[in-house]
Amino acid sequence: MIKILLIEDDLDDVELLEDTLQSNNVAYIVNVKNDGNAAIEYIKTCVDCPDIIILDFNLPKVHGREVIKEIKSLPSFRDIPLLILTTSSAKEDMDYAYKHGADKYLIKPTSLQQIKEMCGVIVDLAKK
Repeated sequence: MIKILLIEDDLDDVELLEDTLQSNNVAYIVNVKNDGNAAIEYIKTCVDCPDIIILDFNLPKVHGREVIKEIKSLPSFRDIPLLILTTSSAKEDMDYAYKHGADKYLIKPTSLQQIKEMCGVIVDLAKK
């Protein structure tokens, strides 16, 4: 069972990701945090760490850049694979993400095939 921490404010994207994982017969548990503050609070108090973290950069309250800093500052979270899934294709966002420990940076998919490929990446990263 893959434990996913999904930090995403768009509920349609949350549902789409869950539906695609389910259709690919992936056993998973998704813990969703809808803003940067909620994510940081969860990370600071989490006992049962996720297998992978999926983070949108464009979050309400606290930007994803700050969330990355918090994630990578905690020893229990430092080695958890981190996938950035965002609408931002800005080079500076990509550079920032990789510099601060992201394992993968994906632009939010626009086709069903891209969504399926993204789910494959999620499963592969979670198994590391």
